[in-house]
Amino acid sequence: MAISKVSSSVLFTVVVLILTVFTLPMARAQSAAPAPTPTSDGTTIDQGIAYVLMLVALLLTYLIH
Repeated sequence: MAISKVSSSVLFTVVVLILTVFTLPMARAQSAAPAPTPTSDGTTIDQGIAYVLMLVALLLTYLIH
């Protein structure tokens, strides 16, 4: 019984070490990647809102006169 307990703990230790060796480089590679550039900084959205508001103002001016 004692031999089975020792061999299972040794096997567990070996498996943990192997997994650690293989997953550690992947974790380092992922954390070292640069952050992606933002797709929109907000100025495009602001400009679109401004165009819509100017169009609404133009239509209201046309309808009032």
